[in-house]
Amino acid sequence: MPVKTPWIGTSWKMNKTRPQARAFAGTLATSAVASTQAARLFVIPPFTAIADVAAILATTNVRVGAQNMHWAEAGAWTGEISAPMIREVGASLVEIGHSERRAHFGETDETVALKTKAAIAGGLTALVCVGETKAEYEAGRTSEVLARQVSAALSQVDRADRDKIVIAYEPVWSIGEGGVPADPAFADLQHKRIKEVSRSVFGELVDVVYGGSVNAENCSNLATQPYIDGLFIGRAAWEASGYIGIVESVISALRE
Repeated sequence: MPVKTPWIGTSWKMNKTRPQARAFAGTLATSAVASTQAARLFVIPPFTAIADVAAILATTNVRVGAQNMHWAEAGAWTGEISAPMIREVGASLVEIGHSERRAHFGETDETVALKTKAAIAGGLTALVCVGETKAEYEAGRTSEVLARQVSAALSQVDRADRDKIVIAYEPVWSIGEGGVPADPAFADLQHKRIKEVSRSVFGELVDVVYGGSVNAENCSNLATQPYIDGLFIGRAAWEASGYIGIVESVISALRE
């Protein structure tokens, strides 16, 4: 079985000023992992820092993303950002449908589908977040929720778009401060199910990455599961050294 080339990325959420973002990017740009071919790296800063980070990482293999976007290219959408705007400042990837956006800002399966379609049409890779709440998990509804969310996200895209979509499985009970990491075997099973859903509605399997309390201790165990195609990391990667360390650990573990 060939060694996988995992996606390994981090979103900074509403953290880091521009100087802090530049410092992180500078450290990453001069690190050994910046030019690696063994993993597909990405960093998702807040909107204010995308251009700075993209400029610093332009000569590396690290992709830069945005944390959200609107489905329209332009218009009377106060406070929103479009796919062309994201591309203009140097990003090539966009995070869509994070559970915080769904819970606090009205994101729905329908708007996630619109944004996924628009992201791809705008030349971006869509990183679509799915995941069940604690109540849904405890009620045994994980599979049902994931099937609904994934089916909706892929409902307006074509088979030819398979390489422009990555699904991030982030159980809501596992992310954020106080989150509990999912058991690697449980997470792997959900990744397998998500891939099966993607095949049924999309014709092909999509890449699926895991996010939820990923850290230096559990990253290798998670990344080496057969159906997990990478990691989407939170606070454990908000310092450049933490991110670089996780990347190095995962690459090493996959070579063993």
